[in-house]
Amino acid sequence: MKKTFIKILTLLTGLFCASLFLSCGDNLIGYSIVLWNIPENHIEDCSVVPVYIRSNINHVYVIGTPDGEKIEVPFWQITEPQSKGKTEKLLKKYNEFGGQYARVKKDGLPCRAEQDNTAKQVYRLRAGEVIKVLEKGREMTITDRKQEIPGVWYKVLTKNGTEGWCFSLNLSLFTMDKDGNIAGGEEITEDLTREIPFEALIDKAWYPNLFNKALAAKTIDTVILNADYKFLIDTENNKVTLGFPPLKDRDQEAITLSWDYTGYTAQGTKQYVLNDIPITLIVKRDNFVVVHYIDNSGKPLDLDFALIDESELTNTIAREKNKRYANFKKVYKNGPYVSESYGKLEINSNYTFTWTGFGRLVGSVIGKNAKTTGTITTKYAIDRKHATSYDGVLSFKFNGQKDEVLFLYKYEEDGLTLEDASGATIKDGVITAPGMSPTVIFFGKKFDYVDLDQEFIDLDDEDLF
Repeated sequence: MKKTFIKILTLLTGLFCASLFLSCGDNLIGYSIVLWNIPENHIEDCSVVPVYIRSNINHVYVIGTPDGEKIEVPFWQITEPQSKGKTEKLLKKYNEFGGQYARVKKDGLPCRAEQDNTAKQVYRLRAGEVIKVLEKGREMTITDRKQEIPGVWYKVLTKNGTEGWCFSLNLSLFTMDKDGNIAGGEEITEDLTREIPFEALIDKAWYPNLFNKALAAKTIDTVILNADYKFLIDTENNKVTLGFPPLKDRDQEAITLSWDYTGYTAQGTKQYVLNDIPITLIVKRDNFVVVHYIDNSGKPLDLDFALIDESELTNTIAREKNKRYANFKKVYKNGPYVSESYGKLEINSNYTFTWTGFGRLVGSVIGKNAKTTGTITTKYAIDRKHATSYDGVLSFKFNGQKDEVLFLYKYEEDGLTLEDASGATIKDGVITAPGMSPTVIFFGKKFDYVDLDQEFIDLDDEDLF
C-alpha cells in the first residue's frame, strides 16, 4: 500500500511540474547569466537568458533559449534570477573570463573557500577534470621544488555546482565555445619534466596568444591584431621588445616597451629572469610562453604569447582591413543620410563626420558636451555569428566628448541602420553580443526627405519631367 502511494505521489508531482512547464508562457521571474555553456542548445556562458520557473523539487530553472524554446537547467548553471538591469551590471563581473575553462593537472587538487592554501577545502578535484573559470583573484609567488613560481588564484565552478578558489600552478586554461569545442587552438598544457633551453626562445617573434583565438574565430580587431605587438629577444641588436594591445574591456592600456639585453638568469628548467629588466619568462611549451612583467607602478601582469605564422597574420589583417574599408566606402559614398527623429548624418571619406539634430539621443546614447563634428573609425570587430545581421561597428568620436560612441551598422539600399552598442558585450575588442533593448535608428538617403528649413531642394534634371 505504501509503495502504491509513493508511485501515485511521484506521478502527480511529475504531472504538476509538466503542467507548470507548459503553462509558464511569458511570465518571467527574472533574468540570469549562464555560468557554464549549454552545447546541446548552442548557448555560451555569459549569455543572459530569461527565467520562467524555479522548481525546488527538481532543483532546476526553466529558461528561454535564443531559438524560443524553454529548457530545464540545474540551479548551479545560471545565476540567481533578478531584474534585467541588475543582471546586465552583474555580467561585467563575468565577462572577463567568458569562454575560459581549465583542466586539472593534479589528482586531489583542493578547491578552497578562500584565496589561501591553508583555507578550508570545499572540494577535491580529479586529474583531467574540467572546471569553469569565473574570476581572477590575487597574484602571488609560491615555492615549488625550491623554485619560486609566480601564479594567481582563480575562482572556479565545478560541474556539480561547487564554487571555490584554485591556484593556477596545477591548472591548464583553455577556451571553449558554445558548442563545447576548444576554440583558438588546443589546450595549453605543461610538461614540467622536459627542459626547454633559453636558446630555443630567442630571436623569434612571439605574438599575443589572443591572436590565435581571433584568427581561429575570424573576428579580427585591426587595432588589437597588429603585427607590431610582439615579444622579441633580439640578440643580434641586444634589444628586448615587449608589445601588447590595449584591451578596453579589461581596462588595460597598450604596452610598447624596449630595453637593452644584457643576458638572463635561469630559475629551474623552464623559467628565465632577464637581467636588469622587469621580466620573467615562463615557458609552458615549445610554442607558448608567459611573460611575467612588472610595470612602473609595481603591478604584475602575466601576458600570454605564442608562435604564430607571421605571413598568415599580416595577410589576415590586410584582408580584414580591405573588407572593412569596402563596407565603409559604401556608407560614405551613398550619404548623407536623414532621419526625421535623429537629424542629418554625413560621413566623409577621410573618416570625419557631421551629425546635426541628434538631440533625442543626448543623455542616453550621446554625451551632453558632444559637438556636431568628429572622427569615425571601424576599429572594433563584430563576432561572426552576427555577421549576417550587421556590416560591422562604427566608432564615433564626437568633438567635446571623451568617450567613443559605438554603433552596430547595416547599410541598406534605401539607407543606413545604426544600433546603439553601449550595452553590448565586448571582449578583446570584439562585440560578441548586442545590447538588450538598444536604440535603433534608421537613416534614409537625403533625397528621400524634404527639408522644410531649406528654400531650395536639389533635384536631378530627370526628376523635373
